[in-house]
Amino acid sequence: MSRFYVTTAIPYVNAAPHLGHALELVQADVLARHRRLRGRPVRFLTGTDDNALKNVTAARAAGVDTATFVAANSARFAALREPLALSFDDFIATGTDARHAAGVRRLWRECAAAGDFYRRDYTGLYCEGCEQFYQRAELPGGHCPEHLRAPEVVRESNWFFRLSRHQDRLSEVLESGEVRIEPAARRNEVLAFVRAGLTDFSVSRPARRAAGWGIEVPGDPEQVVYVWWDALANYVTALGYGTGDGTGDQAYQRWWSGSADRVHVIGKGIVRFHAVYWLALLLSAGLPLPTTILVHDYLTAGGVKLSKSLGNTVDPAALAARYGTDALRWWLLREVAPVGGTDFTAGRLVHSANRDLANALGNLAHRTLTLVHRHRGGQVPPPSGPAGDERLTAACAGLPARIDRALDAFDFRAATGALCDVVDDANRLADAEQPWHLARAGSGDRAAATRLDGVLSALVHACRVVAAELQPFLPGGAGRLRRQLGDGTHTGRPEPVFPRWEQP
Repeated sequence: MSRFYVTTAIPYVNAAPHLGHALELVQADVLARHRRLRGRPVRFLTGTDDNALKNVTAARAAGVDTATFVAANSARFAALREPLALSFDDFIATGTDARHAAGVRRLWRECAAAGDFYRRDYTGLYCEGCEQFYQRAELPGGHCPEHLRAPEVVRESNWFFRLSRHQDRLSEVLESGEVRIEPAARRNEVLAFVRAGLTDFSVSRPARRAAGWGIEVPGDPEQVVYVWWDALANYVTALGYGTGDGTGDQAYQRWWSGSADRVHVIGKGIVRFHAVYWLALLLSAGLPLPTTILVHDYLTAGGVKLSKSLGNTVDPAALAARYGTDALRWWLLREVAPVGGTDFTAGRLVHSANRDLANALGNLAHRTLTLVHRHRGGQVPPPSGPAGDERLTAACAGLPARIDRALDAFDFRAATGALCDVVDDANRLADAEQPWHLARAGSGDRAAATRLDGVLSALVHACRVVAAELQPFLPGGAGRLRRQLGDGTHTGRPEPVFPRWEQP
């Protein structure tokens, strides 16, 4: 089977993780779990961006040395594994992982050998929040569009990368779909940016301004590698690119150059870095490009983007502790729009979980299993009688393909909607056939007993199909449901799978 490599962006660790990070992690996790379910070899990478100047600034403000501050916050991101039920295979902390520094140096040397670096003095408008220089025309009202404050004027002597040299090739790979950007609106934005003309950009910072924090530029101890060059490289450095050992080389060959799919899951604020700068660095070094860049939009609260710098963040671990991992993951997958901000409230999370999980799937499973236990001693009737109805049979048979198509298009709403459709069809069958009334007819009514067997068999089958396909989305809830459904012939004792939450 063809290999599938999926990564998230690596966030700055100047503050604790928020719900926006959870969205990205859960989306990538679903893609990884789904491909594993289909039998594909998968590697799922996430991590933290430790070498940013803003991390140094935050550590100073906290009165803590930078290394201690960064390590503590990086650990908080790694600790999201349990509350979000994540299945990542690797976690890279760029400040301490030996694989990373070695790989960054190798990538720098490859681009230097291609003649893509030169050093010059530069004066520009620098946003520390973005760790990015801006042109004045990109600053509405003179403010950074992400952080809503005026960048500072910075005068430096830095190394520059010849981005302009790669403009034609970048246009080609984006226009042809060689590198796919989803959704299409983001692809169009990137193409417009490239077609407007690319200018070379600074790829180093003075080591003095960074307080020595970061990776030293090879051959120039007065400079550290620009954090975005450093951070983007993690997608290959985590695979051993640059370590020089056999294991690392094999991982890089297997998962980067040897994967059919190399998918980056990122937020819309960093599209330019991934869909322009990163591709250009890879072209310069002669390395394969990612195949897909999936871009999610922002989450908001009260219409304002969730942001560490704005101080309106929502703690995903606390949400999971309060409402459960299933409810949190479900809201992120079922309710978040692919384009345009999605406003979060705890009430909306509760409504989504109650509607789809407790009231729809949970109710279907509980009443089905209760009937099987009460009237058939926990033994699933064979489908000897009428098999329910054709609509439910067809929906169950077609569910895996519907989910495959939706996730191939990176449409999490459509994928979860396909699950909901089968649940709704099964509940409609139960409401129409009223198996509890068929059971009351008694064993003397052979027609009613046969019909009851057919309906119960169809409902158990629908629950089993949903439980199997639910695994990538809600691994915890799917596991509980599968255990109650048993081996297909005998079921476990019915217990509520999904709690019903009170509105906050």
